[in-house]
Amino acid sequence: MNTLIVYDSQFGNTEHIVQAIANALSDYGKVRTVRAEHTHPLELEGVDLLLLGCPTQAWNASPVMRSFLGYASTEVLGNVTVACFDTRFDRSPLLTGSAARKMTNRLHKMGIQRLLLRESFFVEGTQGPLKSGELERAANWARRLHILYEADRIAVPGTPA
Repeated sequence: MNTLIVYDSQFGNTEHIVQAIANALSDYGKVRTVRAEHTHPLELEGVDLLLLGCPTQAWNASPVMRSFLGYASTEVLGNVTVACFDTRFDRSPLLTGSAARKMTNRLHKMGIQRLLLRESFFVEGTQGPLKSGELERAANWARRLHILYEADRIAVPGTPA
């Protein structure tokens, strides 16, 4: 499985989550990470799984990630499986918002069909640090994504096993 993680990180918390996810997924194939501001144009040749992650800011994705999604097209994203994640306070998303939810909803509205479960990882304060256990939770989420990706790939007729 070839994975690309596109992310934004303001205080380093999301970047720590990215590293944990990348380490876990490296057991299953090649993993590349890139900051969202360095992705125009987006090249997904050979990418099987695209992960998008950023901090939640003002109940939404970060401005850099929103800009990235503004450039992404259905034609480019339509052939990959996508999952979104964010970092935010450990409170109800009704109070904090969720960048992962906003990004997933936007991708769904674009017509992207192959979306896997989204996830939020929690910080103690605006600048962090991450709550205890979040790096392990990120690695476990990545392993679940791999299982879901493989199950979907096997279930789709005509997909090489």
